[in-house]
Amino acid sequence: MAVFANSGQICSAGTRLFVEQKVYDEFVGRVAEFGKKLQVGNGLDPNTQIGPLVSQQQMDRVSGYLDIGQKEGAKALAGGGRLTEGALSKGYFVQPTVFANVQDNMRIAQEEIFGPVISAISFKDPEELIKRANATTFGLGSGVWTTNVSKAHQVAKALRAGSVWVNCYQAMDPAVPFGGYKMSGYGRESGKQHVEEYLNVKAVWIKTA
Repeated sequence: MAVFANSGQICSAGTRLFVEQKVYDEFVGRVAEFGKKLQVGNGLDPNTQIGPLVSQQQMDRVSGYLDIGQKEGAKALAGGGRLTEGALSKGYFVQPTVFANVQDNMRIAQEEIFGPVISAISFKDPEELIKRANATTFGLGSGVWTTNVSKAHQVAKALRAGSVWVNCYQAMDPAVPFGGYKMSGYGRESGKQHVEEYLNVKAVWIKTA
């Protein structure tokens, strides 16, 4: 749900999913099956897990990226389009989508889609992962999933992102600063860093001799 929550319309949504090569096919296949089972529907229905996109403009934007991804060679293991049957066909509903065979240079891997779309990318080792994960103009949120504590610290330290969640995602607290690197903004919300944004620092030099 790091990307499917709120139909992917979250600034720190985990849209790129880097999966270790040796488990890539099985893991991404399971994520796709999860996406297919999600209940898409009216946001006022308590059984709904994914609601609509916010507007026609946003739906057109997301649908455009779905077309771009498939034209660039990505394979939609789940979803890949707008819901066009039944009552949902009249709303701004997009299928939870999982793209496999995504390459770093594809637009769906480099641009912000802001929809329920996952781009799954394979990697061989942590060093390669760090380099490729940082090869983006954005740097707001990131996540690391591992049972190896040392590896978690290594990757979390190296990622150029304002938040790194380990074995969880989108955990928030007013006491913890939130903000991004690079094109994901400047400054921080929450924490003491938030208060410091409103303070003026004064340097006073006094010669006593």
